[in-house]
Amino acid sequence: MNFQKLLLEVANELSKDEVKALAFLCTDLLGRNPASVESANDLFALLKDRDELSAERPHLLTELLHIIQRPRLVHQLNLPDNATANVISPYRKLLYSLSEELSKKDLNDMKFLLNENLPRKKLEDVTTLEVFLELEHKDLINETNLELLETTLQSICPMLLAKIHQYKALQETHRGPVAQETSRPRSNTYPSEEKQVPESRVRTFTNEIPGLPPLPESNLNYSNISMDVPNTLHSGDEFDALSRGVRGLSTATVRSDASAMSPQEHEMSSGELRSPTATTSTDLETYPMTAATRGICLIINNYDFTNSRKTLSKREGTQFDLKCLQTVFTWLRFEIETHQDCTSEKMLSVMRDLSSRDHSQMDCLVCFILSHGIEGSVYGVDGNTVTIQELMELFSGLNCSSLLQKPKMFFIQACQGNDEQKPVFIESDGPSRGSVHSDAVAVKDSIPSVADFLLGMATVPSFVSFRERSNGTWFIQSFCQNLVTMVPRSSDILTILTKVNADVSRKTDSRGMKKQMPQPTFSLTKKVVFPIPTVPPPNLLR
Repeated sequence: MNFQKLLLEVANELSKDEVKALAFLCTDLLGRNPASVESANDLFALLKDRDELSAERPHLLTELLHIIQRPRLVHQLNLPDNATANVISPYRKLLYSLSEELSKKDLNDMKFLLNENLPRKKLEDVTTLEVFLELEHKDLINETNLELLETTLQSICPMLLAKIHQYKALQETHRGPVAQETSRPRSNTYPSEEKQVPESRVRTFTNEIPGLPPLPESNLNYSNISMDVPNTLHSGDEFDALSRGVRGLSTATVRSDASAMSPQEHEMSSGELRSPTATTSTDLETYPMTAATRGICLIINNYDFTNSRKTLSKREGTQFDLKCLQTVFTWLRFEIETHQDCTSEKMLSVMRDLSSRDHSQMDCLVCFILSHGIEGSVYGVDGNTVTIQELMELFSGLNCSSLLQKPKMFFIQACQGNDEQKPVFIESDGPSRGSVHSDAVAVKDSIPSVADFLLGMATVPSFVSFRERSNGTWFIQSFCQNLVTMVPRSSDILTILTKVNADVSRKTDSRGMKKQMPQPTFSLTKKVVFPIPTVPPPNLLR
């Protein structure tokens, strides 16, 4: 095919936003503001004039189309796909990749945070890539200085920091005199590292930069429990409870090989917030736990729903849960605060008061909510609801700065009504539409998109959570027992919750018909390990 005609066909396939993205990626090649490029034809003509694109050397076009995720065009037009030019710098690929992960809300938040750095006029009606360009023009970010961008993303979507850390790790690998120069094509500053990436590796796609080789598997070491669990509505209709509220959390389990770590990774200072891509399972940092008082352990225990505007029964057995939680967290040196039978407004008031306090002398925060609930919300004893999202966001870095970079752990034992009492005195914390129903509060939109949160749910959506009238709930009782057993072994909180998953999943009623599976979700960046108390563990048996 005639090369000029091929370029025209590509141009006709590209959207306006894709053209802007290509122009941004080619900023270093064009030597001009990419905003001056009005069409794909303009871009291709400029690249041809600068001898970056020709029938003999079409590989740049292939590279660009792969970066913007248009491989179909490469194959459809028979472009060479067996080699890439590697002309676009890793820095440009990084910025483009970050822009693709940021939503409109994230962009607005970014503009707000950058008000002091950029004139307000420069932030009106601009895209994420245009914000990045303005930061470059002001020399606030460049290939070797991404501090402002890291600080901004820490408040908006901290898990995207993994992409920046991946980029920095590759910079360290190829550091040299010319590697420090800015605004230079990658082909002039970096040797090709295509052959340096192991063919056998585990990849976590959400944290790779398009067009940039992933780090070796030894550098990828963070995992999370899958949250893409369908939730059953009372009507029986199903929808996907996707984890949009925890966007950016990894869903890949990644192997580690400490022997393959680079010297730079071993030399990271203890005070630096490490990227999950720059640690191994034996090298993951631990949140500091050095305060005289570990932190506040807040327990909201809603038992009596007699005056509720909805028909909600008393939560028999919850007092035993309360007693165990008070005993265990006192042993762990937490300051216990208990609030009984709170209305929805009282729950909000208690949480607002807690978030307004100074936690600078504390290591962390733990909150338990024991109540009835519906999808994404918990009931006050008045029958009105409060969303989990609303309660947790009170403790974000913007709302509670004294808990910044400290673990904030929330545990929800929430019912969705009260099933008929069974002969074995086991009640389902679900509505009375059937003999057994799910009491799961969906995790959708539950965790704020910031770091250092943990949400422990008593059950996954579509499954049942059980409460024994005389012995408390399966989830809270297992959690307390495993804390007492595993904290003295220096187990971290996620290991303990995994053991809780295993224990609760094996429990059943006398007929073997009822099952339950808890679900932790998190945006923790370090391990939570409670120091071993100096006093013996409490005996939780009655």
